[in-house]
Amino acid sequence: MKENNNLDLSKDWIVAAGPASLDIAAGLASKLGAKLAKVESIDFPDGESKVKILDEPRNKSVAIVQSLYPPQDKHLFQLFLIAHKMSEDGADVTAVVPYLAYARQDKEFLRGEIVSLGVISHLLRSVGVRRLVTVDIHSAQGLGLFSIPAYSCSAVPLLAEYASANFNLRNPIAVSPDFGSSSRVEAFAAVLKSEYISFKKTRDRTTGEIVTEEQKLNLRGRDAVIVDDMISTGGSVAKCAELLKKYGAPRVIAMCTHGLMVGGAADKMTAAGVDEIVASNTVPSRYSKVDVAPLIANYFQTL
Repeated sequence: MKENNNLDLSKDWIVAAGPASLDIAAGLASKLGAKLAKVESIDFPDGESKVKILDEPRNKSVAIVQSLYPPQDKHLFQLFLIAHKMSEDGADVTAVVPYLAYARQDKEFLRGEIVSLGVISHLLRSVGVRRLVTVDIHSAQGLGLFSIPAYSCSAVPLLAEYASANFNLRNPIAVSPDFGSSSRVEAFAAVLKSEYISFKKTRDRTTGEIVTEEQKLNLRGRDAVIVDDMISTGGSVAKCAELLKKYGAPRVIAMCTHGLMVGGAADKMTAAGVDEIVASNTVPSRYSKVDVAPLIANYFQTL
């Protein structure tokens, strides 16, 4: 993580609502007592985006809030347009990107692959973004690809607080579907004051096939909460849920920060034994029950 120590909050500043994150932007502006700048966006018949800034950003610090859920490329290009225009007009631009697309491609896993997150970093800087704030980036190592100050907030404690307040959990155990999320599940369990375990998962980088290693566990009478940064197709969570049910867990809850839910993910997980699905609003859906606006506001307030 690069320190975000050059953000000048003494300036007049505004929160600009990107088309993909109107609710989060409004919540952030409210929490910070900042003006909410409107951004007008229309699509031409051929799919091109036209963006217009409806407020004067000159000599202001601007937090542009734009999540990059599908269609990722469209939302990303909208962010580029907004950032470039505001920077060109004299604003000091911070990109607040609740869900950062392409973060999974933060290294060359197979020869010839492009480190997409590095390209995103370069492009953000080229359009005038001075710093980046995101939520639960897939891997903290990805922050090292940014030549501008970059920071990732964690929504995991908020997810745990939601679980504690809304589910009558019986002797719960927090579960990570792979070792890559072990630090997240540990933080989740700390709030829940529960035990936690991590499964070992391997993924074929060519075919995408997932294999989850079995463990000797007795979970009879214990509710299990699967915790991950994102749920995309739901394959990893489904395999994990099948094992948890096999080990005797009466209830399985799946929680994540970024609920992409593509390719029938919810149906797949439900069929595997998942009883409840909860995500944050970094990606809007029927499962978005945890608001990250207070989390992002707290980041700005503690600088």
